[in-house]
Amino acid sequence: MPVNAHHADTVTPPADTVEQYYAPQYLDGFPATEEADTVLGDINTLPVMELPDTGKAEPFARSPLHDTASMALLLTGLMAVTLCYHTGYKYIENFFHYMFSTRRRSNLFEDHTVNETSILAALIANTCIVEGFLIYLTVQLLQPALAASLQASVFPHIAAYCGLAAGFYIVQWMVYKVLGYTFSDKIGSRLWIDGFKASQAFLGLLLLPVLVLLMLYPAHGKLLIGAAALLYLVGRLIFIYKGFRIFYSNLTSIVYFILYLCAVEIVPLAIMAGVTHWISGIL
Repeated sequence: MPVNAHHADTVTPPADTVEQYYAPQYLDGFPATEEADTVLGDINTLPVMELPDTGKAEPFARSPLHDTASMALLLTGLMAVTLCYHTGYKYIENFFHYMFSTRRRSNLFEDHTVNETSILAALIANTCIVEGFLIYLTVQLLQPALAASLQASVFPHIAAYCGLAAGFYIVQWMVYKVLGYTFSDKIGSRLWIDGFKASQAFLGLLLLPVLVLLMLYPAHGKLLIGAAALLYLVGRLIFIYKGFRIFYSNLTSIVYFILYLCAVEIVPLAIMAGVTHWISGIL
């Protein structure tokens, strides 16, 4: 029967053609032939994808790096050092002179800064801020029970720790002034205090890269906190060594020096740790 091209799309093909080309094949399954068994065997041996075990979902852990107020505080300390650098760069160049020198007469050819108050204040403030951040991260890592409260209020804790570090510095400075006035003369006391200020100012610059790495790579927290503690210990040992050179006169002075180490260098650190834990609990 001829087909009109006009109505080609409406023509119904013969029934046998529909059954041949459109009817589903193998309604009762694949035929049990050797070739089919081979194909099905190959299919069954294919690897099966399994969903990975992602574990239990945990809430996002806040850190100082994601806290605007905390990072603004850190950048303020760095900005203060940068702005004061052009008037006090000579003090930074003489770091090692202040930390190690016990010369009672200044060399006329030594170039000291005329106005070092601003740069020293900026450097000490930077040290206190960096130490506050490190205290926060140390407590968060070593005291898991306090981690929730620390993450809930990042900036209040960091501000409190920075204030604690600043208060600890001021108390130490006052104690060293009294000890220097009591056991040495004016020049020896000045040399000792200069060593304390320089070691603390330089310490903040050394701890800053460690703090940045600690915030970026918290997985290496214990290693980086150990590095920060080592730097702090080296800074204290340098200052203690300079004090020993200034105050040592005979064997009897060693007894006083040992008493000084216990009462002024070791006990305050233990008190500082206790106060830090107390502040962490009340905030």
